[in-house]
Amino acid sequence: MEKTQHHNLPKTGKHFSDMMPYEKFIRLGAEAMTDAELLAVIIRTGTPEQNAVDLGMQILHTAQTPKRGLVALNHISVKQLMEIKGIGEVKAVKLKCVAELSKRMARETAKESVCFESPGSVARYFMEEMRHEDIEKTVLVSMDAKGQLIDSVVLTTGTVKSSLLSPREVFLHALAVQAVHIMLLHNHPSGNSSPSSQDKEITRRILETGNLLDIPLIDHIIIGDLNYFSFKENGYL
Repeated sequence: MEKTQHHNLPKTGKHFSDMMPYEKFIRLGAEAMTDAELLAVIIRTGTPEQNAVDLGMQILHTAQTPKRGLVALNHISVKQLMEIKGIGEVKAVKLKCVAELSKRMARETAKESVCFESPGSVARYFMEEMRHEDIEKTVLVSMDAKGQLIDSVVLTTGTVKSSLLSPREVFLHALAVQAVHIMLLHNHPSGNSSPSSQDKEITRRILETGNLLDIPLIDHIIIGDLNYFSFKENGYL
């Protein structure tokens, strides 16, 4: 058992738990590091009272939201980060940039395989952009006759509880970009993607209007926290 525990130790004999985060990265790679250690590499220095790793752990537990850990970086402001002793404006900005990069990397990965005929593929494409939002937003996706993306725009930004959307707004934009098919997406800040009665009603109204204008609504997808609801998959469309 003792040999197994020491098998991956560096040649110096120094235990990995005693390494500085940068040194641990060089010797063992990023995969071997904790979230706090990864943050410590970004912020570089701590305070006289706590080292960079301890400061990283404090950052992970600061955001007062249902989402904890690294995901919480998407829900904490620069101002809130600067309230942590040892985090100035430069470090706070770096941390927020890391959070934004992670969202963009996830979206670029999903973009490579997005298929607008597949609700799961579409949900993955928009997931990182929408699941971290604290308020409800509605996105209109416009497509051409071949089902290729023309554009996607945020039509409404609502309260924490709901977003108001009218068929008029939807089809004014769809007609302006010469869309042949449309799709709606919106997020539920609660993380639960189950549709509300209001969600069902607005879907019905837009579906009926689209049929009249010959611009069919092919799906309405609700984004939760790593889960989604597709009106198409569930037989509403």
